[in-house]
Amino acid sequence: MKKKQFKMTRRQLLKAGMIGGAGLMLPWKFKLPRAFAATQGPGLSDPALQPKFANAVPNALDPGFIYDTSKGKIKVAVGQTVQMTGLVAPDGVTPVSTTVWGYGDNKFYTWPGRTFQVRSYEPLEVKWENRLGGLPYLITGKDNTSLGFEDYTGRSVVDTNLHWAYSLHGYTQYSIEKDGVPIVAHVHGGHSDFQFDGNPEFFFSPGFTVRGTQWVDKKFIYDNSQPAGTVWYHDHALGITRLNVYTGMAGFYIIRDDDDTGLFGNHLDLPAFPYEAAFAIQDRMFKDNGEFFYPAFPGDPFYADFITDEGAVLPPEIFPDGGPTGLAEFFGDHMVVNGMIWPKMDVEPRNYRLRFLNGCDSRFLAIQFWEVGPGAEDFSRAEQRDFTVIGSDQGLASSPTTVDTLLIETGSRYDIIFDFKTVAPGNRVIIKNIGGDEPFGGDIPGPQVFGETDRIMAFDVVLPFDTAVDDVSPTGISFGPDVGTPTRTRKVALFEGKDEFGRLQPLLGTAEPATDYNGDPIYWPDDPVYASVGLLSDMPMEGSIAWHSPTTENPALDSTEQWAIWNVTGDAHPVHLHLVHFEIQGRLEIKWDSATGDGEGEFGRVADPTGMPGSPTPNDDGTYLVVQPTVQHNSVAGEESTYGMGFKIMNHTTMGGRLDPRPEYVENAPKDMVTALPGEVTFIKATFDKPGRYVWHCHILSHEDHEMMRVMYVGPGSNQVVNAHPYANPNK
Repeated sequence: MKKKQFKMTRRQLLKAGMIGGAGLMLPWKFKLPRAFAATQGPGLSDPALQPKFANAVPNALDPGFIYDTSKGKIKVAVGQTVQMTGLVAPDGVTPVSTTVWGYGDNKFYTWPGRTFQVRSYEPLEVKWENRLGGLPYLITGKDNTSLGFEDYTGRSVVDTNLHWAYSLHGYTQYSIEKDGVPIVAHVHGGHSDFQFDGNPEFFFSPGFTVRGTQWVDKKFIYDNSQPAGTVWYHDHALGITRLNVYTGMAGFYIIRDDDDTGLFGNHLDLPAFPYEAAFAIQDRMFKDNGEFFYPAFPGDPFYADFITDEGAVLPPEIFPDGGPTGLAEFFGDHMVVNGMIWPKMDVEPRNYRLRFLNGCDSRFLAIQFWEVGPGAEDFSRAEQRDFTVIGSDQGLASSPTTVDTLLIETGSRYDIIFDFKTVAPGNRVIIKNIGGDEPFGGDIPGPQVFGETDRIMAFDVVLPFDTAVDDVSPTGISFGPDVGTPTRTRKVALFEGKDEFGRLQPLLGTAEPATDYNGDPIYWPDDPVYASVGLLSDMPMEGSIAWHSPTTENPALDSTEQWAIWNVTGDAHPVHLHLVHFEIQGRLEIKWDSATGDGEGEFGRVADPTGMPGSPTPNDDGTYLVVQPTVQHNSVAGEESTYGMGFKIMNHTTMGGRLDPRPEYVENAPKDMVTALPGEVTFIKATFDKPGRYVWHCHILSHEDHEMMRVMYVGPGSNQVVNAHPYANPNK
């Protein structure tokens, strides 16, 4: 019998579930379409009226934009500055400036921050300084404050009932207005000791007067013990990463080695500056006056679709006038590259090496290169051009791959070669984005709503060829993954539930009963908080698990593991593991067929829900998830724990055949990011070679800040360390 295919919105999904073990049925290959990004509202910059490809893009690899790290140590601060982004006022002529928080030194701050360029295996000591005291202009943490659209111009308002730095037990006496904005820098993709990794619990205020629960030292030592690659740094403070990064706290961290020197004459024939460039792509919204805009209140763009239409009930005593509140995702209507809206770069007719970083909150990019006529701003009379991918997050690939489309998940980096000799002199090449303006579900092209986000930047082939410099085309690109054979498979999972107010809350968890180093089950703690929602100490931990619960991902030191990442949500999620680089092995469809599998093999079913109390009969294809309570830390009025709705996979079933190759996914280089597609299991393998407390999370920053993050402990170590509660010793 042919399976019935139907679609269900995410809000319909969430309304279908109830606390207390009620069952929920989904088709095996389900798609939960999200509301589109909202249209541009009053008082906001209209992207259609902003100039396109009129301003030169800064190159993050320009020698004048690179920190001097020659002494092996450096001070880098976060401070406030004013920056021109190419925006103009509603008159279409007058330039307007934007107040940003950027990284820098000697009171010179920029968005993005200046670039680190270091040598592989040469340590660097960085003292990060927080100079955001008395500057709650871009972020405010005022509780229970009714602010209108005009009153909070340029400010992002912290939703203080989410778990965040100053909502932790022992920290509620602190505030942004009184104690400053908490920050902590994370070198994303860095192979760092845990105390220097910039984990979200390591935050600190100006003057270090408030220090996070896991804070260790003012100085961070990066040993750079990894091959050359495109790493980046950004803020990672607990619960406000999305806001701090939005204000400008991000930049490149480039690692060089004997193969990838960044110099002319390197033995791989890689183009060097000025024929090598690095671009951080981000999306933003702006007010007419040039200031950042981040939705947080009723009447804001996104508000209805992302909050109230999800079925949330926001108590007025906690959310005056309905806000501020966290958003499920954020999509901006202005595309920004290295701090400049829709910029351009003049190039010679030769090979260029282009490094791309997707630094957006929620937006997946699917980029293409299109040749158009001189000065064109759209794709009429355009011709698509191929390009060659030579590397990704953690360095060069196992081989070059020529493509016409490349998917770049949020937080990921790709390294490409584009040959501008293939372009007619004087013509322009526009980077087109076909990723769409809604959460990525695996479909390319995605839906476009805003009208201008289908373009990112342009290259004008107008410079004369410099005959003094050879035009090189890379040779010998044969690096790629080098991960050994795994000794165990760990099944983790991605879920979507509700928090205590009924808002969408993405969650991580397990697709099998969690086990410790020795393979013994990890049980829910003997704690009244867990017991109050039916999670008892004799129950193995399984299903969706909040960020602060006991650690279930605890690889043994120097072990190699395969992770099977089950995505039972309707969206793709970019999964990031701190510390490690990994090899992406492939993806399988989840068939959800309870009749298959012998219960013994790696992918066999482990439970049959038939006859369980309160359980419905599965679909014909065996689809079965069960709703369960989820203990979480969304502090309200000093309360330590609350709970919402999560999911548990009761039917771990055999997965189907391998999917057809998808040319837009180029994953033959070491990665620290992977796209987990909906209705699929994604396989990666990694070696965990440094001990300590790290995290893994979804890199949609709005998801990360609202529970889609878990501690990962690399041991061996005592249970006391592994299961340490993060709310102790606020001022150790």
